Amino acid sequence: MCGRFAQPRSSEELARIFHARPAAELPEAQFNVAPTDQVAAVVEQHGERVVDAFRWGLVPFYAKSVKDGARLINARSETVETSPAFRTSFRRHRCIVPAEAFYEWRRHRDSVTGRTVRSEPIAIRRDDGEPLALAGLWAVWRDPETAQRLYTCSILTTGANELVARVRDRMPVILDPGDWDAWLAEATPAEELRPLLRPAPMELLTAYAVSPAVNNVRNEGPELLDPLTRWADGL
Repeated sequence: MCGRFAQPRSSEELARIFHARPAAELPEAQFNVAPTDQVAAVVEQHGERVVDAFRWGLVPFYAKSVKDGARLINARSETVETSPAFRTSFRRHRCIVPAEAFYEWRRHRDSVTGRTVRSEPIAIRRDDGEPLALAGLWAVWRDPETAQRLYTCSILTTGANELVARVRDRMPVILDPGDWDAWLAEATPAEELRPLLRPAPMELLTAYAVSPAVNNVRNEGPELLDPLTRWADGL
């Protein structure tokens, strides 16, 4: 699962990195993105690649309420082709969600009760400092009362690699730059997409403990990505 991430770069910078055009006004630098927040995603529309704004939490076109999207922040790669909520988007509406890092939590449990007594947030990012290209899906939902359109997205997950598995058994699908074109192109057949839904190589990533301030979604700022060295014991 991916339930929180950082997206501090501007739409102009993301457009340069992903060879796209900024198409919408996006939020300022975000270091603690949470479900239902507005995020930047890279999509291809009518043969043009753009960086646009989406609400995190996919609302399927058939949903009766926008509240349904709060539960669909992630799509499992193992079932994305058959899931009613995601299969149409997987065929035609794929996107890339850029992220500086995603957060997971290392749980410390009481040896007697098994209850969690402390949770340490861990930032996982590329070792070379480049942004992560998270494989995503997008959809358009129309409000039945106002006819207003809402553009939403979800992040695909897969089994964790050896690094992420130290804190979590799932991780986002991270696309190689050489796979961006195939992932974004609407005409790419499913048999070419399936091999992309794999864990990223362990050596691509680095992981380290960060401030527990990340635990509160109201907290923001670049300091949330600073290493908290006193807790970095063996990641």
